Amino acid sequence: MHRFFFSRPFLAALGAGLCLAGTPASLLAQKPLPTLPTPAANAREAPAAERSAALAALFDEVWQDRLAHEPEFATAVGDPRYNNRLNDHSAAAYNDAVARGAGYLERLAAIPTDGLPAAEQLSSALLLRGLVEQQQEAVFKPWEMPVNQFNGLPVDLPQLPSTAPFRTGNDFDEYIARMHAVPAAFAQVTDAIEAGIADGRTPPRIVLEKVLAQTQTLAGQKPDASPFARPLGKFPPGIAAAEQERIRTELLAAIATDVLPAYSRFARFLQTTYIPAGRAEPGLSALPDGASYYRFRVKQSTTTDLSPAQIHAIGLSEVARDEAEILAIAHRLGYGDIAAMRTAVAADPRQHPASREALLAVYRTDLDAMRPRLPQYFGLLPKAPLAVEAVPAYSEKDQAPAYYQRGTPDGSRPGTIFINTYDFAHRAFPDVESIAYHEGIPGHHLQISVAQELAGLPQFRKYGRYTAYTEGWGLYAERLAKDMGCYQDPYADYGRLETDLFRAVRLVVDTGVHAEHWTRAEMVDYFHAHTGLDEATVQAETDRYIAWPAQALGYKIGQLEILKLRAQAQAALGARFSYRGFHDEVLGAGPVPLDVLGTRVDAWIAAQQGGAAR
Repeated sequence: MHRFFFSRPFLAALGAGLCLAGTPASLLAQKPLPTLPTPAANAREAPAAERSAALAALFDEVWQDRLAHEPEFATAVGDPRYNNRLNDHSAAAYNDAVARGAGYLERLAAIPTDGLPAAEQLSSALLLRGLVEQQQEAVFKPWEMPVNQFNGLPVDLPQLPSTAPFRTGNDFDEYIARMHAVPAAFAQVTDAIEAGIADGRTPPRIVLEKVLAQTQTLAGQKPDASPFARPLGKFPPGIAAAEQERIRTELLAAIATDVLPAYSRFARFLQTTYIPAGRAEPGLSALPDGASYYRFRVKQSTTTDLSPAQIHAIGLSEVARDEAEILAIAHRLGYGDIAAMRTAVAADPRQHPASREALLAVYRTDLDAMRPRLPQYFGLLPKAPLAVEAVPAYSEKDQAPAYYQRGTPDGSRPGTIFINTYDFAHRAFPDVESIAYHEGIPGHHLQISVAQELAGLPQFRKYGRYTAYTEGWGLYAERLAKDMGCYQDPYADYGRLETDLFRAVRLVVDTGVHAEHWTRAEMVDYFHAHTGLDEATVQAETDRYIAWPAQALGYKIGQLEILKLRAQAQAALGARFSYRGFHDEVLGAGPVPLDVLGTRVDAWIAAQQGGAAR
């Protein structure tokens, strides 16, 4: 029995307690979902091939369901069938998704996996896990708080031009149809927010003020200068001049009459209704069920049973460890303490870019230098190209230092690292290497692209959403790069440790604000006391943890688990340990929860030992 499998008694108990997310009575009444079945005798006795076929069909049905009901995600992964539609943000759509998930959960639980190949058993267990989590999350009504400065309709819509194809006239027409649908989407979001206000479920005012600033920036732009007009910048050669003019006219009209007015109305709603209703306290614990919701989000992000208090303690320990290593580098470079080194780096113009493009150029140089090192450490390598671009101007002030956007599996759109060039003169060169490796190679681009390119996996497995695995891998990649011979400049190694320290601090301040009742000022003070981050990053990151509870916990928890598993493998295998073999095992099943990853690595170690014995 694999340790990641759910027992049938657990499933039956869970099924008895599942319920649909609460919605306004005018939309849907709360109702219980049925108890999950124990597989009938005839199902348990069905031939393995028949059960395998039933599983495969259900896996595909769930995947197709996601594509059909998340058209923007479908576009992002290269499926063009829904490119003329936007996501449905209504309460009815959310509840319908929860109800469909409950139906899939029942059907999946009724298909026994005894005797099926291990890969199929794992796929069944992972889908089951995800469907269970969907039901658990619904209790907390996440749809009632649909926007913050990092996620939600206002910031998602301007990203459509970077994910949608623009190869034919029809591609442009489908995009124009989406622009016409923007007012209805904002109306759905506004309805959801009003339900949240009525339920006392609102984000902190400081978060909503940032959403307002972003929304006003977009609303105030001229149609042809807005990010929604980006597709007009370059037409493919197959579109005739007259057709180009028609497309230009229709798209700019849609932006002027539908998109920008919808942003203006939403900005007024934020200013007059939502911000005044926003809560004063930054922590999730301020909500009536906030403590329970935060524990759920911690488990969701870390895929562990660690409590907020345990993670807080891990953070304090990791902060102390990183600071000790940074102090050792500072002493080697002749500085009396960490503060002296940070002050010197901040004041040295050689450690800062002179322009936005200069910052982007350093990232590209470091990634180019990493590419030839990869084959020694990885058998699985991505075919997808990688690009580096600046964070869009409308969101740069409140964005993270960098983020990754996956490409399409066919390579028609490259994976892209977006670098925040806002206030570039205060961005530090020592941070660049570690961020490049985290977001690009051997970090997110390698891991995500390899997952998309794996053969034989159900599609839903390739796009699994496990923060501790995905972001844990990104942070592990920063450390791995040192083993690969990078960070030759001691200032770059200092930068690596500073970014690692930054993630350790996250454990402390995230649990601090959401579980320990810290104020925002206490979060900022802790950042200043333990990091050398520039003020823009400190402010943006502080508000990120307030807006996005527990998401940032997955980075360090995931990194520590991968490092622990690697150390176990090295101790068990000695000279037989292979970086390539270990990394291919970690990456070879796509994204998985940490307990599943541990099972895989244990089995890989045993297989290597068995092969040696033979």
